Amino acid sequence: MGWRGILGFEYGIVQAPLGPDISSPQLVAAVANAGALGFLRVPDWEDPDYVRELIRKTRTLTNEPFGIGVILAFPHKENVKAILDEKVAVLQLFWGECSKELVLEAHKAGVKVVPQIGSYEEAKKAADAGVDAIIVQGREAGGHVIGQDGLITLFPRVVDLVCGRDIAVIAAGGIVDERGYVAALALGAQGVSLGTRFLATEESYAHPTYKRKLIEFDQTEYTDIFGRARWPGAPQRVVATPFFVEWKALPCHENESNQPVIGRTIIHGREREVRRFAGTVPNATTTGDIESMAMYAGESIGLIKEILPAGEVIKRIVEGAQRLIDQQFAPLN
Repeated sequence: MGWRGILGFEYGIVQAPLGPDISSPQLVAAVANAGALGFLRVPDWEDPDYVRELIRKTRTLTNEPFGIGVILAFPHKENVKAILDEKVAVLQLFWGECSKELVLEAHKAGVKVVPQIGSYEEAKKAADAGVDAIIVQGREAGGHVIGQDGLITLFPRVVDLVCGRDIAVIAAGGIVDERGYVAALALGAQGVSLGTRFLATEESYAHPTYKRKLIEFDQTEYTDIFGRARWPGAPQRVVATPFFVEWKALPCHENESNQPVIGRTIIHGREREVRRFAGTVPNATTTGDIESMAMYAGESIGLIKEILPAGEVIKRIVEGAQRLIDQQFAPLN
């Protein structure tokens, strides 16, 4: 099997932009150095100078291209301008309309545009806007989940939709290893996007306790109890920790705004209090009651048995997929 890269990258493996800052420059650079596409994540507020600094810091760690993710539900115009000025290779968009204007502007700056979508309708709009690739997120995915469809049924519909157009289609949700990668190829994927697997790496900026829970637990749940005030209407998939199981029936009029402070954290250089039910996952700086904080993860959590270097994750998928295809799908002579 010859590896078909995507968007000019050697391998069709994408490290999802893990918010708010879990996709550290160290993680993204490690992914880039291994030949895959890593995404930084911009702050959920306008801070173009900080965004430039984040990009430049990553460039000191790798000479390879990488991308950056923007959540369109939050203020982002100045941040996007900084990204285009810096000519980052790929702009990933989520949770909002990927307009023709934005795509044209990015293309003018030589930046490729890749929205993540969760429905057929959203994929259609993105394709018509002239994007370079589409990430299809299944409901299996961790973190904020935009659609209701499972990956295995939605994905082939999007592949059929863009057939004949120069748009790569990338699968996201529940994929951690070579088996998921090869399954995605069978569905028509040019690449796969992994979130939870890259969260559980040595380079990710997640708190050590958060990483440990990914190994310890194998169940997740789809919920909306975290971050209702900050990001309304944005359900999420989380690790089914004892804290979550105790509170998962939180009445819908309740949210984090009037809850006790359970910790402190520094996100993208800003000190923050963490209230109970805040949608903020614990990063390496977080202190306080870590066990009671949101911990996003996908259904793939049951397949994650150890914390690995990011380069090793990529190497195992690449070599494993090669082996799997040769052994299981080689033509019978």
